[in-house]
Amino acid sequence: MRILVTGGAGFIGSHIVDHYIAAGHEVAIIDNMWNEGGGKKDNIHPKATFYNADIRDEEALTRIFSEVQPEIVCHHAAQHSVAVSTRDPRLDAQVNVMGLLNVLENCTRVQTRKIIFASSGATYGTPARLPLDEDVLQRPESPYGITKMVSEHYLRYWQQAHGLTYTILRYGNVYGPRQDPNGEAGVIAIFAKRFLAHEAVRIDWDGEQRKDYVFVEDVARANIQALNRGDNDVFCIGTGNAVSVNQIYRTLADLTGYEPEIVRAPKRPGDLYMAEFSCGKAERLLGWKPEVSFAEGVKKTLAYFQQH
Repeated sequence: MRILVTGGAGFIGSHIVDHYIAAGHEVAIIDNMWNEGGGKKDNIHPKATFYNADIRDEEALTRIFSEVQPEIVCHHAAQHSVAVSTRDPRLDAQVNVMGLLNVLENCTRVQTRKIIFASSGATYGTPARLPLDEDVLQRPESPYGITKMVSEHYLRYWQQAHGLTYTILRYGNVYGPRQDPNGEAGVIAIFAKRFLAHEAVRIDWDGEQRKDYVFVEDVARANIQALNRGDNDVFCIGTGNAVSVNQIYRTLADLTGYEPEIVRAPKRPGDLYMAEFSCGKAERLLGWKPEVSFAEGVKKTLAYFQQH
């Protein structure tokens, strides 16, 4: 299949590109290599066709879609930071909503068959109940969560109005190799870099806030499964296990043999205290379930940062 991956030079997108190419698909990438977006030249698969472009650029997207004529679009280009979204909600909406609309309009124009969309557990806000599943009420508490929820509604509308098939994947906290350790999102990558450099780490709140951390290779496999399954449906992609920030600290301390100084900080705007997914629907309908344990995933992530 001809697949266009937006954000395909970024952390999650580049792993998905690797899996698509390994499965024999023809892949093109759109990425603007934005410093805060995580796109890097080293992440670009040599067999992929790369376009340096912004999804907000209507003229560029029109040209690229006309050249690629994608059967599938895997949409991972986004403003992905909750913290950035609270500081600059206008930017967040421009990238995550207007950018998506540019992608959708071009999908319709070139008769793309399906779009796979990266949504987020941030759409739930403080959970109405746990574990989170696809039927839990979405009450986002950050501009980022709002734009991801709005995007889901646009996908449903587009399917009804234009016939574009979609699959929505609501991710937990994705971590692993290639994650940006210098940004404001991705506590495991940030901690790993600081542990290896023997630098202090910052723990917000009381450190007992718990999230569902899912390894990036498992997320990439979900995007493989979604190519031919899960049409016009939404799926939670996580592990079913919540891990605290304090547990992350202890795991890295055990692996490195080093205990850095902890700098305490207050709760960040938009941050949530508890999130844990039920992924039974993804197992039933996508044939997907997580395979990498938290301990194994952290070990692989740490090894990556030791080598880079």
